[in-house]
Amino acid sequence: MPCNDGVRFTSSPIKIRSLSPPPSLLDFPSTSRGPTSPLAGTAHLLAQFIESFKHREREHWLGPKSPLLSSLSLSLARTRKLPPLCSASLSLSQPDGTAQPDPGYKENPASSPVESVQSEFEARKGQSVSRHDEERVLISEVLVRNKDGEELERKDLEMEALQALKACRPNSALTVREVQEDVHRIIDSGYFCSCMPVAVDTRDGIRLVFQVEPNQEFHGLVCEGANVLPSKFLEDAFRDGYGKVVNIRRLDEVINSINGWYMERGLFGLVSDVEILSGGNLKMHISEAEVNNISIRFLDRKTGEPTSGKTKAETILRQLTTKKGQVYSMLQGKRDVETVLTMGIMEDVSIIPQPVGDTGNVDLVMNVVERKSGGFSAGGGISSDGITSGPLRGLIGSFAYSHRNVFGRNQKLNISLERGQIDSIFRANYTDPWIEGDDKRTSRTIMVQNSRTPGSHVHDQPNSGSLTIGRFTAGVEFSRPIRPKWSSTAGLIFLRSGARDDKGTPVIKDFFNSPLTASGNTQDDSLLAKLEMVYTGSGDRGSSMFAFNMEQGIPVLPEWLFFNRVNARARKGIEIGPAQIVLSLSGGHVVGNFSPHEAFAIGGTNSVRGYEEGAVGSGRSHVVGSGEVSFHMLGPVDGALFADYGSDLGSGPTVPGDPAGARVKPGSGYGYGFGIRVDSPLGPLRLEYAFNDRKAGRFHFGVGHRN
Repeated sequence: MPCNDGVRFTSSPIKIRSLSPPPSLLDFPSTSRGPTSPLAGTAHLLAQFIESFKHREREHWLGPKSPLLSSLSLSLARTRKLPPLCSASLSLSQPDGTAQPDPGYKENPASSPVESVQSEFEARKGQSVSRHDEERVLISEVLVRNKDGEELERKDLEMEALQALKACRPNSALTVREVQEDVHRIIDSGYFCSCMPVAVDTRDGIRLVFQVEPNQEFHGLVCEGANVLPSKFLEDAFRDGYGKVVNIRRLDEVINSINGWYMERGLFGLVSDVEILSGGNLKMHISEAEVNNISIRFLDRKTGEPTSGKTKAETILRQLTTKKGQVYSMLQGKRDVETVLTMGIMEDVSIIPQPVGDTGNVDLVMNVVERKSGGFSAGGGISSDGITSGPLRGLIGSFAYSHRNVFGRNQKLNISLERGQIDSIFRANYTDPWIEGDDKRTSRTIMVQNSRTPGSHVHDQPNSGSLTIGRFTAGVEFSRPIRPKWSSTAGLIFLRSGARDDKGTPVIKDFFNSPLTASGNTQDDSLLAKLEMVYTGSGDRGSSMFAFNMEQGIPVLPEWLFFNRVNARARKGIEIGPAQIVLSLSGGHVVGNFSPHEAFAIGGTNSVRGYEEGAVGSGRSHVVGSGEVSFHMLGPVDGALFADYGSDLGSGPTVPGDPAGARVKPGSGYGYGFGIRVDSPLGPLRLEYAFNDRKAGRFHFGVGHRN
């Protein structure tokens, strides 16, 4: 191509915005009346082509803006002006420095070049497209240089820019769109803060030079506002980039990982500002929404409108783990909602976070709907021993009064009376679920109980009426959580027990002349120091469970009993396909002087099925193991196969009077069978049929899961 000294190209930086679609050639004025010389026509087309880049600011790496509680911005906002991320323009100039206008273009002094192009595009809508709108520009050479037109010091960055090009190749004819897309590709590589295409006329043709400005090398990080984000997380995220040119795409990945860290933990936090300082230092600000205030709002059960509540606000607030000044966590808020619901006095609970002006903090409003505090109730049921002999044996009726929210402090009062054919029990409990002033969530229960239960578990009376064991207990217990899923209980309980015949007369010996009390009196008295630790999984039938219980008799008076009893039980559930396997094991031992009727009774619905209650044996020691496979059958009905084994470990004769030996109990035995489970409002209903090792069969019926 001949040299044309009368025409030269200059460049000027213009921001490019990536949010608008790239313009087509229809966006530009017609070039059918261009300059007379071919080079002038080509230069004129390039000038119009580059004009399309004006006012298109590059914002892709910053990401879209989205609100956080209508106050926190999810976008990155730069606090100072940085070099434009992407810029490109070409202008055609005469040797005297004045721009050569398009002969077919009439300048409107009141509008910008882009507005003029847009207005002309709107005016030409519906008209035919001229051939110059489809015209391509032949490029003989493509180079990458720095913003001063010199070679880049780092060849690896030059290669990154060249590899990003897709359409711009030597000896190729390019359109407006193709050059613009390649400019975007260079910026999208992440290594450059600006890119400006410059056309240079040479003897061999048009040389297209992409003048780029690389980002600075990363030499340090200043992070502000990250109160809960671990410093090690930031160190690991930026470690690989130290000493290297900042890559905007990699920086965007790091920002997403930081925001993801907050999101995974339900925390209200995000990167709100990033700035590249001189010297290659990166300044990052993280906005974390702290809790400014927490308030309780009571809602009416019927209308949903705000109303006054019976529960004291401090009773609810002390249940919350979310406190003022903490970064708000949605997961922690969810747990707080569940905790308030477990108080048993709320029908519905929700937390509404609200922004506090422009501070970036939040106020939490907890909406609560109170349940009815309590009242009287009556009903019927089945004793914990179930039904194993006779259609009515084990059936009970009940009457109760309960109040869940005494004094508005979630304190609970329960008074109940249960009466059956043989069983009867009166209970009165007063529980403060969280003692005021205690920071360990310790609860206190004051209880009084008077019960009468069958004595046939240990001392059955063949053909001579029945025995009942009367127990009066009164005491206080303290419980508290010690670890997640672990709780402990300690208490002091007074126990008075004795036996009566079917006429209600106190007796001290049974049909086989075995003693019924340890003291030789009609009643045994003891003061028990109790300690219990319990681990519970999810609480479902197949979840893991472990419990350890120890009772120590304290002989306050000489005739009071002195003994130590330990008992432990464990359960483990395993799912195999559609079936669920539940394995359970329990055992215990008693040392010292204890009432014979308090011996461990083995056999029955909650022990070894296939035997009556206590028919396997009774001893100072015991161990019972059980395995059960359950599977779904139809609707609320499940099927089950089971096997049980129990033994007194040879301790039967050590019980005062050897009641098991007198009744020729085997001391050990097993049972197996099948049954069904039906979900009901009362809990799982269990109907089972079991065979024991003596080939005898027996039905068992119970409510709830096995103890």
